[in-house]
Amino acid sequence: AGCAAAPAVETDTGADDLRSRLDRSLAAPALQEAHISALVVDRETGKELFTRDPDRPLVPASNLKVLTGIAALAAFGPAHRFSTEVLAPGEPSEDGEVDALFIRGGGDPTLTSEQWWRLAADLRLRGLRRVRGDLVMDDTLFDSERYHPSWGNDTFRAYHAPVGALSANYGAFFVAVEAASVPGDPPRVRFDPSIPYLRLANRARTGAAGSAESIQLTRELGDDFERIVVAGSIPAGSEPLEFWRSVARPARYAGAVLRMQLEANGIAVEGGIRLAKVPETAASFHQFEGISLGEVSRLFLKNSNNFIAESLVKSMGVRSAGAATRGSWERGISAQLAELEALGLDTTRLRLVDGSGLSYENRVPVRLLVEALRIADVSFEIGPEFGAALPIAASDGTLERRAGAALGRVRAKTGLLTRVTGLTGFA
Repeated sequence: AGCAAAPAVETDTGADDLRSRLDRSLAAPALQEAHISALVVDRETGKELFTRDPDRPLVPASNLKVLTGIAALAAFGPAHRFSTEVLAPGEPSEDGEVDALFIRGGGDPTLTSEQWWRLAADLRLRGLRRVRGDLVMDDTLFDSERYHPSWGNDTFRAYHAPVGALSANYGAFFVAVEAASVPGDPPRVRFDPSIPYLRLANRARTGAAGSAESIQLTRELGDDFERIVVAGSIPAGSEPLEFWRSVARPARYAGAVLRMQLEANGIAVEGGIRLAKVPETAASFHQFEGISLGEVSRLFLKNSNNFIAESLVKSMGVRSAGAATRGSWERGISAQLAELEALGLDTTRLRLVDGSGLSYENRVPVRLLVEALRIADVSFEIGPEFGAALPIAASDGTLERRAGAALGRVRAKTGLLTRVTGLTGFA
């Protein structure tokens, strides 16, 4: 844990009381075998109010996102918007038709179904009515490494979404499973978004009322689709089950969402969806600007979004090395460390391999996290956006259902992995 505290402790007696209360908390039986590192400093003066092994590099889990968020805001600025470019072989005909439509990803990590609808509506306003050929998705701004090798086996869970420069809904989708009224019948299964790319294999059954629930979701990959297999049992009369799961091919998924939104706007697509680099002869037709990085930061830190974290890291790599070089973890982490060093942090004490904190190979001392908080706190350029992006105790984000006694008194980033927990922020 790292914390920059408001100047509420003015006397040595108060500081002694704080130390004794924190010592008692950290002496809990459940923590006796734990490696504990903690630091509390006065927000204005930097005076240490409590310390416990603060220079020991430990696995930060999602507390690492504090450093990723600060570095990205410093690199791009809070007003920066990632752009998605739409191109075509030429201007639409008098009937609003083009032979193909090319989508070049710009690394925007927050393109949701709603934003893809807005992009499609913009194209209709520009006169587009029909695509005679294919939707061509170009996500070559980033390299093809979708999962960091240190994460181990990738899973079907939403927090393990593959990283790409062209995406939809953070590489994830929603599944609802609702019991049938008659035991033995298959339950009702719904996807959001409802697109042909996601195909259902419903092998589940509705069990008797009060029976055990055993619904499981798995994935089977086809050439141009993902089959979602639902198996097990859901008791009759039970509440619907809800799941968030990740896709395996983010650019194909984005293409399917875009096709749905084009058709919703009266724009027909006669061809298929394929992945390819935009040809040099294609003409730019529309630039779709995403939400500002200040808004992205709020979605990122409040919800501890791993997909956004890794997209920002790879985008920092592109910015540092130039658009002719594809974004990668290696280039992105190097760029992130350079940004942090420019802010005055001693990066020799850091070991970073990803931007989300999913990797157990990351190492960060809590003293550096507190230093990063203090730098951001006094920065006119990035401070307001960073502070507003932190979860509020007992109110929102990953702290919505935690720290009820700290309501209105804590803004902090959470971190959680198996065997690791942490909290970094302001009290």
